[in-house]
Amino acid sequence: MENVVISNSQFALFGLGAFLAIVVPLAVAIVWKVVKKERFTTILIGAAIFLVFAIVIEKLLQNALLMTDNPAGKFINSYPVLLAFVAGLFPGLFEETGRFFAFKTLLKKRTNRETSISYGIGHGGFEVMFVIGMVFVEYIVYAVMINTGTYGEMISQAREQIQGQSNPLIEQQMGTLTALPSQLAAFGFAEFALTMLERVIAVLFHIGASILVFYACKDKKKVWLYPLAIVLHTLADFVAALYLFGVVKMNEWIFEGVFAVISLAVFFGGYFLLYRKDKDRGILKPVEDIPEPAQVAEG
Repeated sequence: MENVVISNSQFALFGLGAFLAIVVPLAVAIVWKVVKKERFTTILIGAAIFLVFAIVIEKLLQNALLMTDNPAGKFINSYPVLLAFVAGLFPGLFEETGRFFAFKTLLKKRTNRETSISYGIGHGGFEVMFVIGMVFVEYIVYAVMINTGTYGEMISQAREQIQGQSNPLIEQQMGTLTALPSQLAAFGFAEFALTMLERVIAVLFHIGASILVFYACKDKKKVWLYPLAIVLHTLADFVAALYLFGVVKMNEWIFEGVFAVISLAVFFGGYFLLYRKDKDRGILKPVEDIPEPAQVAEG
């Protein structure tokens, strides 16, 4: 393995990334709650549903299908495009179904339009904290291992454990780990900025998807927005999987541009076509403005 050294400036970027991944989502959630006088429990429910449906249920079933020795998994793994589609379908199906479940049960009495964005902030914000925060922490750990010379030993042991196995997902993960030292050694402010920008766009996507599913639950005539959210989420992650699995070769900035177009279309479509047109803004009238029953009868 190539001998590389991770610099102090790169350690600083990793630390800053982990810090921002925790602090920024919390700050956004608090500011939104205060400004809109929203219930913080809505945000927490968004985070909890993401944890249960995406991190626990989705990953368990996805790993059982694709990472174990079974006929269906072997068939899917034999076709990279199909594998990319399934990798996109799982988050699309489970995360949007999680939203649908939350709005139909836990949040069914919260019909003000702000509920949709509160949930999206919780869902997308927790993903940033859990996924990106953990990634930067892992970068720090791996960087220490690289500088101390123990990273190569870990890769060698991992290769021995998977020797004889033929699984594209495992091979892709091993390829990522093998290339990681050179990637970390080349990690600079441009890569840091791109990672942060991609996460902002991803959170906007989650807010937009939350708006779609919220109105699918709020208005029976708009229930079609729920399967639409699944399709759009699957499309976004399908494109990402095609790039990550090397099925489609493209510049990283071009890939991020395609992802941004899909994500921003979902956000602005949901915001302007649904959220802005909803008059149920969750603003409670002062007691004196609510007519008494007798006044209503006289009117």
